[in-house]
Order: sequence, then structure tokens, then C-alpha cells
Amino acid sequence: MRAAANAVALRDPMKETAPRPDSAAILNPTDTFVHRHLGPSESEVREMLETIGTGSLAELVAETIPESIRRTAPLALADLPADRELGEREMLETLRDMVMKNQVFRSYLGMGYYGCITPGVIQRNILENPGWYTQYTPYQSEISQGRLEALLLFQTMVADLTGLPIANASLLDEATAAAEAMHLCFAVSEGERNAFFVAKDCHPQTIAVVQTRADALGIEVRVGDPELVDFSAGEIFGVLLQYPTTDGRVVDYGPLIERAHGGGAKVAMATDLLALALLRPPGELGADVAIGSSQRFGVPMGYGGPHAAFLATRDEYKRQLPGRVIGVSRDRRGRTAYRMAIQTREQHIRREKATSNICTAQVLLAIMAAMYAVYHGPEGLKAIARRVHALAVVLAEGLRRLGYAVGREPFFDTVRVGTGERTADEIIAAAAKWKINLRRLGERAIGVALDETVMAGDVDNLLKIFAGGFPGFTAEDLAAEVEVDVPAPHARSSAYLTHPVFNSFHTEHEMLRYLKRLEARDLSLATSMIPLGSCTMKLNATAEMLPVSWRELAYLHPFAPIAQAEGYRELFRSLESWLCEITGFAACSLQPNAGSQGEYSGLLVIRAWHRARGEGHRDVCLIPVSAHGTNPASAVMAGLKVVAVGCDAGGNIDLGDLRAKAAAHRDRLAALMVTYPSTHGVFEEGIREICETVHEHGGQVYLDGANMNAQVGLCRPGDYGADVCHLNLHKTFCIPHGGGGPGMGPICVAPHLAPFLPSHPVIATGGGDGIGPVSAAPWGSPSILPISWAYIALMGPAGLAHATEIAILNANYMAACLSRHYPVLYTGSRGRVAHEFIIDLRPFKTTAGIEAEDVAKRLMDFSFHAPTVSFPVAGTLMIEPTESESKAELDRFCDAMIHIREEIRAIEQGKMDRQNNPLKNAPHTAEDLAAGEWDRPYGREQAVFPAPWVRERKFWPYVARVDNPWGDRNLMCVCPPMESYD
Repeated sequence: MRAAANAVALRDPMKETAPRPDSAAILNPTDTFVHRHLGPSESEVREMLETIGTGSLAELVAETIPESIRRTAPLALADLPADRELGEREMLETLRDMVMKNQVFRSYLGMGYYGCITPGVIQRNILENPGWYTQYTPYQSEISQGRLEALLLFQTMVADLTGLPIANASLLDEATAAAEAMHLCFAVSEGERNAFFVAKDCHPQTIAVVQTRADALGIEVRVGDPELVDFSAGEIFGVLLQYPTTDGRVVDYGPLIERAHGGGAKVAMATDLLALALLRPPGELGADVAIGSSQRFGVPMGYGGPHAAFLATRDEYKRQLPGRVIGVSRDRRGRTAYRMAIQTREQHIRREKATSNICTAQVLLAIMAAMYAVYHGPEGLKAIARRVHALAVVLAEGLRRLGYAVGREPFFDTVRVGTGERTADEIIAAAAKWKINLRRLGERAIGVALDETVMAGDVDNLLKIFAGGFPGFTAEDLAAEVEVDVPAPHARSSAYLTHPVFNSFHTEHEMLRYLKRLEARDLSLATSMIPLGSCTMKLNATAEMLPVSWRELAYLHPFAPIAQAEGYRELFRSLESWLCEITGFAACSLQPNAGSQGEYSGLLVIRAWHRARGEGHRDVCLIPVSAHGTNPASAVMAGLKVVAVGCDAGGNIDLGDLRAKAAAHRDRLAALMVTYPSTHGVFEEGIREICETVHEHGGQVYLDGANMNAQVGLCRPGDYGADVCHLNLHKTFCIPHGGGGPGMGPICVAPHLAPFLPSHPVIATGGGDGIGPVSAAPWGSPSILPISWAYIALMGPAGLAHATEIAILNANYMAACLSRHYPVLYTGSRGRVAHEFIIDLRPFKTTAGIEAEDVAKRLMDFSFHAPTVSFPVAGTLMIEPTESESKAELDRFCDAMIHIREEIRAIEQGKMDRQNNPLKNAPHTAEDLAAGEWDRPYGREQAVFPAPWVRERKFWPYVARVDNPWGDRNLMCVCPPMESYD
């Protein structure tokens, strides 16, 4: 760290004397972070310990974490001072010095990544606004209406532009969306077809990710020229085409699609939303699926991410549509309301039957892209697209006049240039002197991809590079002489974005008000705590978030020459080393860009290790029923057969059942997936024995790191027997949840697995025998990694361990407060919970007709988001307070839960009606309060101000309870017509 180094450099050893204990400390920064991140004060900690009935944090930890795995040595985090905390300004200056080593060239590389202009109103009020980026996944729709409307706009935008009727609410990136399209085509195919054809002119990273996914599932991928394919053999179930192609050509795929359909194959098209403002959409060409990235709709390149991908398809395939889908429904009063549709596809419900990582999404980025379309409207998008295309046409004409070979095929924004007598490398080297990156397409061919940030002067510079000096004409000279309209039959004639929302908010004033209206309909961490078990909704500090918008991080192309990204590389090395030290492992891959992707990647690494040892037949994965809900789906995606392991009455893995099943499958055992502490909120005493049992029978231990929040600094998976774990950086390490994304799920592995970490076809990453890529970009979503880097740097070794202690304290304090009113379902051997706990509401269904959902909705009236509902045990709530919440906030939540228990008691005692009561009618809206008639046997004040403190911080649900079954029966996943709004 720079400040620490400077301090050392100024010392004079001849004059140095031993300082008094407080003399050095007075010179330390005062803008430190740990006390800002942790909720309870020292005096409050003592009060909470007294309530719990223990004497100190150390004693509580000893009663919670098994002695056999507790770590006493402090974390050794390289480059962080061991004797003090960094100040926030000091951290930011150190990080700034690091990222300034990045060189932001003008990149004309394309390949699915483009420069774009993020409107300031969107950057300031969405990307940089905690009211948007600290929201949770919209499972509780009544307090998520703003975000749900924004996501419905995203779906509508995608459906309109692709010409297909239904789209999802985003996926991770274009390459993984292509893999999901392959899955969809396979799912709806007929017969025994097992081959998927990928056009060779798709983006290289897309081809590689599809191959990785297909290999795990035993699908054959054929890459080549689709015009030469014989579909009549009945072997191919699907085709992937790029539109426009990776080198820029616009092909009329209509005849090819008709031929593929004639042979029984489905067709997916990877496409560009901005190009579709001018080009015939895939749906009109006959495609069954369209996928791509919305990055160029106002989302910075960020060295690869995060970006919202999309997938649209035909209506008949809606039940196979991967990803989350937002639908239109109605509330109890009949008003239009939005919610997540057909949720039964979610992994925690489908488990091993969920063949897609459908819990992944990039919500915050999808919202940015949707609002980019709202702000510009259809005419604005068309104007941007026409300008980009015109720049490309002008460049192509200039290059022809200079004697370069430019194909006569139609193109949108990317020009393929034959270099003639000059080599591609010579021209690329000449461009580098101008701080320009061009794409090498062969020894004598170059690709130049333009975007909305390009100016006429930039085209002039390109022409000078190719001419070796001033060419004798300028871009403006050429513009008057070229035809910029897209030729038939490629030009689009159909309308898009016709809904009034896309045609109403084109001034910044109106756009700002629209964004604020939507923001006000969503409960976020800016409102109150979100106590969701297994999701860790902790503080996302402003100092951690500031670097996300820095030019040196946001504007770098992911495939720029590696020498231009030395700042990023240094950040990666630093963060990887810290994560390895925290987990006790030897190596790390940052490529998986979601927790589910981390699970999948870790299992592929295990499979690759088995294969390298001649044991590729190992394909059984043991998964306890207490494991995280995504585990079974990830195992199936990795080509493994899931065998469930039972739990005992205390919620612990049944060691007898584990031993029996490990022995029964010893010849085929590949792995055990275990969540630790378990999803039941318990540190199991037998974790070492569990790992030893699996190793004894030839398997590897995959540890789901979703609950690493309870371990950092106190115990390490690598020390107690795990071989690989993933880390949810959006949970433990403070990347905000973003309303359901972005996230990152890097994996850390033991030494013997390091050679198999994910590779990449464009930029070399991973081990020497690395599995194929699992994400489109080499390092997943790099632009959000500085958030976790900043968090770890600010907390330091001692602060990280103390945060874990406080997370355990807060959970045990709440469990102690609530246990007098609700049964706490599982505890450890000494009566303690980990960082989360489960309360059992199942008895109330019999005694009062009240279910977990009723309690969740009633909490909205107290201005709280519900805990995790009915997972991992139906009819329960899983509560996780995190270390960031103050005692006052914890007490408010407990107070709300106690109020609700008294209301349930009133129903049990016959003082309230079993159907017409505050829980069954919750949430109560302002419209309920203002209604002329009140036909309920309880007062309006009890309905909307159930506790005195609610008046001071009331959050009003925008709609009453949403009718989910009605929405599934009347599925609508695009914006409804305006006359349907009340």
C-alpha cells in the first residue's frame, strides 16, 4: 500500500525510539471503515451478549463453531498493514494508482462489446443509486413494483426488437445465453438428435462457451459453414447463427432457416439489439430463438461486464424459457400488478430437474438497458443506429478509395478490411501508436467495429492509419457521396417500441421523475434491513462503489491487448491472493460471473481432474438435503447424477446415510456438494469426517461458499478438508445484489485442481489443462471486482474476522429474542445458530389458518422485507441479519415479528376472524387507507401503522396482495396496453 510504504521510507533508524502505545496511533487516518460497516456499538454488543447468555464474543464463537475447525492465526493478507486500518481516502488513492496502469485505447474490436454513451440521468439515478442497486430479487412483488415494471420494459424491448413474442428478464452474458439457447433447442427437439451446429462466424468466445456446456452434457457440437449442412440426416437438433456475423456481414438467413426447419432443427440467432433497429429481426426471418447482449444500450464495457444478456423465443416454448420471467397480473383490488411468472421453474423448487442456471440474471444492467431505450425511444434508437451505420459506410468507402479490399456484402457497424500487400500486424502496430485497437481477422485481414461514441474525427484518424498519412479526403467529404440506407431485403420495415412508455420520457426532467417514481415503489436497503437467509444483504458502502464508474475500469474492452490492462491484472492478482488466504486454497479463478456459475465451474474442474487420472467414469454427486438450492441443478448441468443424502432431526447431515451412499457409489463417486454452515443455519460438528468419508471413497468435496459470511477469519474450507469452493462476492464480499444481479462467483481450489481452472479462447487464463470457458469474458464481470477489493482492503484481517463475529452475534441475538415467540428450528450442539436461523411457522396453519406467506406480506406493513420464505423448509422463515445492521434495527424487526405473533394469537383465541384479519389482508396500501368504506374487523391504524415507530419510516406498498395464480393462467410478459392500467 502506498501510504504504508511512504511511512517506511521516511523513517530514520538512527533516531528511532520505541513509541508510546498511543503516539503512533494518533497519526493513523480517522476515516476508517470497520466501525462504519458494523452495526452494533461496543456497549450494544455487551447488551446483546447478555441477552444471549454468554460472556464474550470469543465465548459465543467457541459455542458456535466446532473447535476442530476454528482458526486462531490471523489472516495474512498481502499488502495490507497488519497493525492498523486503512482510511477510505487512502484506499481509494491506492486503488486509483493501481487502475491508472490501465491504458484506455479507442477499441474497434467489436465481438459483442462496444463503446456506448451512458446517459447521465441513468448513470446517476440507477447505476450509482443505492435505491436501485441494493434491492433484492423481486420475490416479494408488492414491494418490488418499480423494478418489475423496469424489467417488463426490458422484456418488451427485447421482444419488439427481435420480433419474437416472449423474452426473459436477462441472463448473464451473450455466450452463456447461447448455451441456454442450445438447451432450449434440445428440450423442444424431437427424436434422438444429439448434435448442435454452430456457425464458424459466431464470436469465438460464444463458440467456446457453448462447447464447454455441451461437453458436460454429452451433446456433440459441430462448427462450420451452415450453408454446407445437410439437415436431412436427422442428427442436428439446433443451429446457432450470428447476425450480423462476427466479422460484420449481414446475411439473409431466411432460406437457411427454412431448410433447417425442413430437417427438423430449431434455429437460434445471436444478434445485436442496436442493429435490429435497422435490420429485419430474427423472428421475421423465421428464427425460433434470439439471444445477445444489451451492453451497448448504455452499459459501459467494463473489461467484460457485468452486462445483461437476453433470450427471446416463440410463445410455444415459454415453459422452456430459461431465466426469470416477469409477468402481468392483478392485485386483490383488481389493479394491474407485476410479479415473477411461472416461478416453479426456479432451481430451489426444481432442484436436479432444473436443467438451466435459471437463477442467474443481471437485473441492474437490464434496467439500465431498458431505460436507455425509454430515454431515446424508437426514433432515438433508430437515429443512433443510422449514425453508427453511416460512420461504417463512410469508413468503408474511404478504405476502398485507398485501395483496400472491402467486401460488398451488407454490414451494419463492422467493416472487414483486406490489407493487401501490408500485413494485419503492421497496420495493428501502426494503430497502436495512435492508441487505437483493431481486430486481427487473419494474416491479411482486419476488422473495424464502430459504435455510438465514434466521431467523424475518429474515422479520419482511421483513414490516416490505413493511408500512412492524410488520405486527401475526410469523413465529412465522403458522407455527402455515400448511400447509408440498409439495402433490401435486409432493411427493417416493422415497428418497434410502440408502447407509450417508450414514447413519453425523452427530456431529462421527465425521465428523472419517471425513474424516481419507479424507485419509490421498491423497498431497498436504503429503506430498511432485508433479513434474507442465505442472501447476506449487508452494507454496500459508498467508498466501495465509487470506483465502478472510473474511466480506467469502465471503458476498457475485454479483448484489448493484455499489456493495456496491467491495472486490472494487478487488481486480479491481489484479490485472488486474498480470496485464497481467506479460504485456505492455492489458486483462484475469477471467471464465473454468478454463484451458480461458480458451482458449475467447480464441478467441471473436479470432473476434469478425474478424467486426467483416467477416472472419467466418476459421475455421481452426493448432495445433502440441507445443501443450497442451486446445487442439484448445477450438478446435472455438469453431467453428474445426483444422489440425495438425508439429514437427522437436528438438521445435520446423516453421517450413516452419507457413509452408506459413498460406499454404494465408491466406484463412480465424483463429488459431494456441501453447504457450510448448512442452509439450516448450523455449523455441523462432523464436517471433517464428512470430507474424509468422501475422499476415502475417491470423491472430491465441493463446498458451497454461499455462507462464507459466517467463516471469514474464523475457519477456512481448505483447512478442514474441502477441495474447491465458490464465493458469492455479492453476498460475503459486498457486491450489491442489484435487484437480482449482478454477482460474481469465483472459485478457489486446492493445488491438485489448479491446472484445471477455466481457460479462454481470446485472452489466455486458467491452468495448463484448463476446462473451457464458462463466461464470455476472461474474468467474468471485472468492473465490479473493485467493490470486493475495496471491502477487504478497508476491513483488513482483524476487521474481517470481527465482521464474522458480529454476524454470528446478530443472528444469535435475534434468535434469542424471537425464540420466546416462535420455535427456532435448528441449532448447533451447544444451542447456537450460525449467521442465520430458521423459525417455524407451520403450526400456525392449523391453529390460525396462517401461513408463512401471510407473515411475509404483513411484514410489509411494518416497512420490512420478509426473510427467506419456505426455504429450505416449507412453512418457515430463514432470517439473516448480517453484521451491518444496528441493534436498533434488529430490535425493530423483532418487535414487528412479536406484534405479528400477537395478531396470530388473537386469531387462535377467536378474537379475530380466520380469513378477514390483518395478516390475510396484508399488505395494506395507501388506497386501502383512503377508501371510503372500511369493512374489516380491525382499525385502519392497526392495518397501516401497526407499531408506533412505523409512522416515522413508513414504506407504502404500491399494490395490494398480488394474485399469482391468475397471472400464470393469463400469462402476459410484455407491457400491457395503456387502457389496462387503472
